Amino acid sequence: MKVFSCLLAGSLPLIAHMVSMSSGELKVEGDRAHYELRIPMYEVAHVRQPEHTLLDNVRFKAAGAWAQPMNPSCGQQQDSYVCTADYQFPAPVDVLEVECTLAKVTVPNHVHLLHAYRGDKSDQAVFDLSFTSAEIRFRPPTAFETYSRESSAGFMRAAAGLAPLLFLASLVLAARSRRELIALTTSFLVAESLACVLAPRIPWPLSPRFIEAAAALTIAYLAFEIVLLPESRYRWLVVGVLGLFHGAYFSMFLAQTGYRAPAFLSGVALAELLLLALFSLALTALARFAAMRRAVPIAASLLLVTGVVWFFIRLRA
Repeated sequence: MKVFSCLLAGSLPLIAHMVSMSSGELKVEGDRAHYELRIPMYEVAHVRQPEHTLLDNVRFKAAGAWAQPMNPSCGQQQDSYVCTADYQFPAPVDVLEVECTLAKVTVPNHVHLLHAYRGDKSDQAVFDLSFTSAEIRFRPPTAFETYSRESSAGFMRAAAGLAPLLFLASLVLAARSRRELIALTTSFLVAESLACVLAPRIPWPLSPRFIEAAAALTIAYLAFEIVLLPESRYRWLVVGVLGLFHGAYFSMFLAQTGYRAPAFLSGVALAELLLLALFSLALTALARFAAMRRAVPIAASLLLVTGVVWFFIRLRA
């Protein structure tokens, strides 16, 4: 119970969005570069003085020197906040070092996707709270480098998100036996993969607010099943349906990065399996104590309240 209580206590502020992304485009010509940063307007609310802070937290280094932004400009463009700046380097850019700490000034699970271009060559990098630096070489990556980058990104997206963590905790609580845990896990992983296949074929785009609100409802509904429908026979089917909404988030990430689904989802699955095993071991250890027999309904009730409150906060955001 202590593990789940700590997890829930950390989520009570509900300030971190499940979907928190920004994108950047850097175009390099000789010893100069032009950078454009786009971030949703609802993310800017977390940033003090965004006209200065955003560009201050994205830096570029080449030929041994950090370039300073020139002609910076920031302002709202429809639903996005856009910042642009030019950079001068001491020599033509061959290898570019990038440092991005936007997750420190927005929300902790913020992800920045950088696309860099130099002539007909391009490269990209993904930054979050754990990965704040990268090297852009403007050369095609090897197959191993591509797989490592994409699977690592999938692992971090699954392990660092608040909604995935809470749902995985709910899934462990929902399993009434080890056999059922395997069935629920299989149903969930298959549904996530299926969502990544189906989402790009949906004629209307899924907004980040919708995905996050839906994810909050999945946590609340599964907790509702645990508390009020303890004898439910089709819980594996419910988990499968709910897993489609979590897969929609990963589908959006795949669409924005251009990553390959097999490599990315292998990292997602690895992270989720490790977390499920950890949560299951913790619950099994707690179940040995007589005083903890009520741990499952209590933790499920807390998850139910958290999911419902989160859902309404996202609707009103």
